[in-house]
Amino acid sequence: MTPLDQHFDAICDALTGPGWLVIPDFLDATSVGELHQLAQQRREQFNRAGVGREAGHQVHNDIRGDSVLWVDNDDPAMLAANARMAALQQQLNRELFLGLAELEWHFASYPAGAFYQRHLDQHRNQDTRVVTVVQYLNPQWQASDGGQLRLYLDDAQHVDVTPHGGTLVVFMANRFEHEVLPATRERVSLTGWYRRRAI
Repeated sequence: MTPLDQHFDAICDALTGPGWLVIPDFLDATSVGELHQLAQQRREQFNRAGVGREAGHQVHNDIRGDSVLWVDNDDPAMLAANARMAALQQQLNRELFLGLAELEWHFASYPAGAFYQRHLDQHRNQDTRVVTVVQYLNPQWQASDGGQLRLYLDDAQHVDVTPHGGTLVVFMANRFEHEVLPATRERVSLTGWYRRRAI
């Protein structure tokens, strides 16, 4: 069994149990460096993120301060990353029968001081987002740099995840509120959701 297979098995077990999991070394240093460099090369293509959907979409600096660049499934520079996540999608469907149809994900860049207030990864009156995935792309990140993901658990407790490069966070999208705490330097990730088709 490969390390990736072991990670996938652990994710399936976690999603049927506590509903969340942190894997510190999901990506190796080479992959982190390549993806971080790609994000820097495409910086001019990023757009300020907002809240709400379609006509209700608005930018609110007091809610979130990141900029995003959506990933194209056919992007040659993202073939390995997309294939890795497609394999995870297949295993989640095979093992957990989640009916996942696609992954929508984006690069997210938080400048120093930016944050994202506590929220749930579900749009109002929609349940198409099933599983949230976050891959951190921050080489040499220290806990003192900040930028933790604060995940609010079922028992009114929370866990803070430091965005070390290579770390993967997975959790059920409709179950856990979370927020991004401010950092002292730019914080970069690949963030997205496995979705089911709308009924």
